[in-house]
Amino acid sequence: MNTSHQHGHGPGYGPPPTGPDSDPSQWFTQEYWDDRYNGEPIWSGNPNPLLVSYAAELAPGRALDVGSGEGADVIWLATQGWNVTGADISPIALRRAAELAARTDRALTARITWQQADLLSWQPPEGHFDLVSAQFIHLLRSERESLHRRLAAAVRPGGTLLVVSHHPSDLDTGQRPQLPEMFATGEEMATVLDPAAWDIDTAEPGRQATFPDGETYTIHDAVLRAVRRS
Repeated sequence: MNTSHQHGHGPGYGPPPTGPDSDPSQWFTQEYWDDRYNGEPIWSGNPNPLLVSYAAELAPGRALDVGSGEGADVIWLATQGWNVTGADISPIALRRAAELAARTDRALTARITWQQADLLSWQPPEGHFDLVSAQFIHLLRSERESLHRRLAAAVRPGGTLLVVSHHPSDLDTGQRPQLPEMFATGEEMATVLDPAAWDIDTAEPGRQATFPDGETYTIHDAVLRAVRRS
């Protein structure tokens, strides 16, 4: 659920930017996201700033971007020297992302793999990635915890898990779907990790965002960064 076009891409899952808080199951289907991506670009085309901030200090290796959307984060990582897998539920999003990568720099395509994946069940290869990034993917609690466990398992020793979501305090703006179960703090997200096996940092940075009603709000992101101990 990416409700601000300040961010670079949309996740493969999540509620619409605005609209009724109806049955959330519709928001997690391939049909829903194919429909959303079957038109004009819906995200800014810029990489997510917190990914840029955290990944800039890492040595490039193998990266996984889940919910890769229109591909901005994947493309940015590839320009930094990473070999990147972009995973998304929507084949339409993956096609558009691949086309954007080729237009940006055809040489980048050799460092990018596109993977169609239903994140509710997909198991990425275990112990394979130096960086696993999940930006603004909002699921109900049991599905979220299952996904985060599978993503953590995909991180190799010494690698980084980076999860960024909208903070639960954003519910107070009235501009998020009123489904508290779909929002979690960094500390809450970290509970799926074994603290003996990970060095864990959490944060809740604030930023300004303009919502569709034209109002400007201070909103906060929930950040979990964890490095698997060697």
